[in-house]
Amino acid sequence: MGDDVLEQRPADRPVAAVVVETPLAHLDRVFEYAVPDELAADAVPGARVRVRFSGRELDGFVVERREKPQHDGRLTPLRRVVSPEPVLTPELLALCRAVAERYAGTLSDVLRLAVPKRHATAERNLPKECPEVDPAVAGVTVPDPGPWAAYPAGPAWLRRLSEGQGPAAAWTALPGRAPEEDWPAAMAVAAATALAAGRGALLVVPDHRDVDRLEAALVAVLGKGRHVRLTADQGPQARYTAWLKVLRGHVRVVIGTRAAAFAPVHDLGLVAWWDDGDDLLAEPRAPYHHAGVVLGLRAAATGAALLTGGFGRSLRVQVGVESGALVPVEADPALLRAASPRVTIAGEGADEERDGPAARAHIPSRAWRVAKDALVDGPVLLQVPRRGYLPALSCAECRTPVRCARCQGPVALGAAGTAPACRWCGLSLGSSGFECAHCGSRRLRSSITGARRTAEEIGRAFPGVPVHTSGSGEVLAAVGRDPALVIATPGAEPVAEGGYTAVLLLDAWASLDLPVLDAPLEALRRWMAAAALARQGRAVVLSGAPEAVALPAVEALVRWDPAWLAARELDERRELGLPPAVRMAQLTGGRRTLEETLEQADLPESAQVLGPVRLSTAAPALRRVSLEADGDRAPSDHHALVRVPLPETSALTRALLALKAFRSARKETDVVTVRVDPHDTF
Repeated sequence: MGDDVLEQRPADRPVAAVVVETPLAHLDRVFEYAVPDELAADAVPGARVRVRFSGRELDGFVVERREKPQHDGRLTPLRRVVSPEPVLTPELLALCRAVAERYAGTLSDVLRLAVPKRHATAERNLPKECPEVDPAVAGVTVPDPGPWAAYPAGPAWLRRLSEGQGPAAAWTALPGRAPEEDWPAAMAVAAATALAAGRGALLVVPDHRDVDRLEAALVAVLGKGRHVRLTADQGPQARYTAWLKVLRGHVRVVIGTRAAAFAPVHDLGLVAWWDDGDDLLAEPRAPYHHAGVVLGLRAAATGAALLTGGFGRSLRVQVGVESGALVPVEADPALLRAASPRVTIAGEGADEERDGPAARAHIPSRAWRVAKDALVDGPVLLQVPRRGYLPALSCAECRTPVRCARCQGPVALGAAGTAPACRWCGLSLGSSGFECAHCGSRRLRSSITGARRTAEEIGRAFPGVPVHTSGSGEVLAAVGRDPALVIATPGAEPVAEGGYTAVLLLDAWASLDLPVLDAPLEALRRWMAAAALARQGRAVVLSGAPEAVALPAVEALVRWDPAWLAARELDERRELGLPPAVRMAQLTGGRRTLEETLEQADLPESAQVLGPVRLSTAAPALRRVSLEADGDRAPSDHHALVRVPLPETSALTRALLALKAFRSARKETDVVTVRVDPHDTF
């Protein structure tokens, strides 16, 4: 029967099943249209079309051609074929449907992110057919293990990859490596191994600076022209051209940021991503998916090998390791100890006796001494948790944080000599100044010192030494070997040629005090990412760590053992019934709206509903939720959490999607936002 269908002419299948691009959940299904004779040849499965829908012309994709309609009435004809290019392949369509089901989203939402906008010039200029000799794999040989030789399980994983198998690994990378042994080089070797076996590779990293490093490593291993990059900073034509090269089989290796997870790679043999805990891998738009989950779904559907790497380990990866789904790839303890930096905690030991109060200053005496000695032969990195000048202020007497009178946002000082103002709405304290509501004091003090203020302080202490800052708006990609002071916020640390001679991690308490459940893991991830940039065996000083209790995140950094912290955190989550030990969904809206919505939902019997409760004004999620009424809409200032065991994930997402469709069909005006696996709620 399959051969008969393939031999049929397009005219023999006059019905097109079309997915229409509409955000309405109750219309998340296939609609049938009649195919006019003049469009029969171009309206192939996967092609973009324009259709008449509910009185408007909308875009859509043909997903199937049928001999007979399943609809009894008269079919509306297709208006036109936008492009006969089959951009929505069967594999990509199945992946988008799986992602929509996993995150209780609509297929239209996923397609909007998975398939880039058409660029007609790019379609015309790129050859449709590949040369007879496939340039993607011609001349590629299996490379040596290279960086993977440092990991006992590394060569075995590469061998299975080259044999066409689908091994899944959780890789903990060594810090302080030379460029030819660092993580970009290791991922490039893995991609080359897959390509030599005639299989494609898809590598996803958090940001464009990581893409640049990975691209340089790929060119060194494969040469130019054997891969494409897909990032948000590309122009429409460049991005669509790169995407078409993958679709038409001109290349089989793709690197990029989170949107590249949907790239239509032919004969996919390897999916890999770096730093699973980085929030840049989480999509901020519906259906709010994570690139690692998308790549995991692809690997399961295609049999491709899977690799997730990082200096730390997220809880999602730890779940895979403990369940046996991921095999850990780690270095021997002796090699790890030799490669790890020497981490010390400022204020411990004899520091208090020798330095007095200076042992716990913003930049402690120990840090000053380490920086002074290290500047002799190279650059020194200072990681500061916050950008700006003084990003948070408090009362000088009672230490109560200063909040904005209008929106309750944090009040900050933007620069020396300026008036304090709210970071959220910009409201200034005004001419009357500040008066604490708790104690009446009119004096302010800094709660957190930002990168610009730190640059001022350390610049005065080391006159004549160049000071570079890297943060929001001015991120440096790299610095040279010459002595310099580099002040950077987390995630914006430039790579130093030859590595940093020392790394100072300032204000540890600010990283540990993040208002999220993952604060210890996130703090450790940030610290390790910066410390890994130091030269092998060099000093790393952590300052500002609380002294009253022993903190697991600090201990994990000193021991350089992220797996221990991840296992500990996961055990606690299991006892408390918190993600990722359970599946959690967040519903956000007005209180009364949420109460009505939860009554309408047909949730699984195992589901536990927590709330609704008011969102905290300090919660990061609140900044993306409107608190002001819009016409007749209620303010979205409450949320409810629905918790189910992990095996009940599909039942929960089906119930939530049915709920969204029900509310959409009733044209409810009060919006309820649904997020599965919310990243910043807890």
